[in-house]
Amino acid sequence: MSEFGISNFYSYFCTMKIDEIKNIRIEDFDYPLPDERIAKHPLADRDACKLLEYRDGEISHHSFSELPDLLPADSILVMNNTRVINARMEFFRHSGARVEIFLLEPLAPRDYAVAFQTRRNCRWQCMVGNLKKWKDDYLEKEIDIDGRKVMLRAIRHESLSGNSHAVEFEWDDETVTFASIVEAAGNIPIPPYLNRKSEESDATDYQTVYSRISGSVAAPTAGLHFTPELLDRIRAKGIETHEVTLHVGAGTFQPVKSEEIGGHPMHRETFEVDIDLVRKIRKALEDKRKVIAVGTTTVRTLESLPLLGIRLMHGDASMEVGQWEAYNEESLSVGTKDAIAALEDHMENEHVDSLSASTSIMIAPGFRWRVADGMVTNFHQPQSTLLLLVSSLLDGSNLNDPAWRLIYKDALENGYRFLSYGDACLFINEK
Repeated sequence: MSEFGISNFYSYFCTMKIDEIKNIRIEDFDYPLPDERIAKHPLADRDACKLLEYRDGEISHHSFSELPDLLPADSILVMNNTRVINARMEFFRHSGARVEIFLLEPLAPRDYAVAFQTRRNCRWQCMVGNLKKWKDDYLEKEIDIDGRKVMLRAIRHESLSGNSHAVEFEWDDETVTFASIVEAAGNIPIPPYLNRKSEESDATDYQTVYSRISGSVAAPTAGLHFTPELLDRIRAKGIETHEVTLHVGAGTFQPVKSEEIGGHPMHRETFEVDIDLVRKIRKALEDKRKVIAVGTTTVRTLESLPLLGIRLMHGDASMEVGQWEAYNEESLSVGTKDAIAALEDHMENEHVDSLSASTSIMIAPGFRWRVADGMVTNFHQPQSTLLLLVSSLLDGSNLNDPAWRLIYKDALENGYRFLSYGDACLFINEK
């Protein structure tokens, strides 16, 4: 594996300092997307969707089922195994007023796995729809769990960041876990741009076939195209597959409201990687094997790992990656191999098989790609941070004649379906 774009890195840094990156205008990442091009439902066969490949400056068109033949030989394919929870809960006051509680992340206990196994009560950070109607101290609803009636109560506490609130949940059956409560009381939170309510089919359609670890409020949608059979064919080609866990937060749907990206606060997401993958990345760097990420969430995880290693090299074991730290001189001065080695050494010395961390990383034009050599991804919304990430991969610091615009224009002209349930792209760096 080679560091993505390393041959151009020094020119990136010479031409794009951190202030220039923060001054990138989000309006430069706009494009026309008619509503009829937004896929409202997936295809019946997951891997029958279209796949646009961009490699060596050339566009080619395929079916997603051809992916095993398009991936680099002897590469490592990394996927996000997070599972979407039924994060939207509806409550009704005696007046009939509807209040929606949208689960964001656990507060007490903070660990996702522990939070889902709690009994009797737990506390979450939540967004609240129709907040002005929540005038009582609590809301209640009766739910059915395996034929038993359980009374669920939601109690609103203090306001938190981003117009969210702390909400405590209580229920009157100590044999029931919060995982069962969420499954019975909530609905799958499909993206707002689909402009429709959740349907029964979304419970399956909006999960990857390899989803295992509950915690996301949005799917890592690039993974929706994979089938068990397709994964078997990929492995039969000698391509290793590995999983990470990043729980996708509601911030993935937040529009960039500032004119320049420096004014946009990136959302924080928690992730988990095991030491086996860290070792594989270090070895891939040595052997020049390519690492291909499935989706932007996997990219965000992989590209956060060297930054954790750099923090450790400077005596900081906080395991939190900030929005802009990838661009500072302290980070840029450290090589990727040394950074990954530091992370591996830390996990071995602390006898940590699986590392939990968080990231608010901003990947925009001028970013130094260190781990991922390419990615499988969907087509993203105009003026989104995900489109900034794609541009960074494809264009480096070139904002005058960006490849992403050529690719998206070609996709629109060739009938591709866009966004979460739409078609896919494969971007590979062959340098």
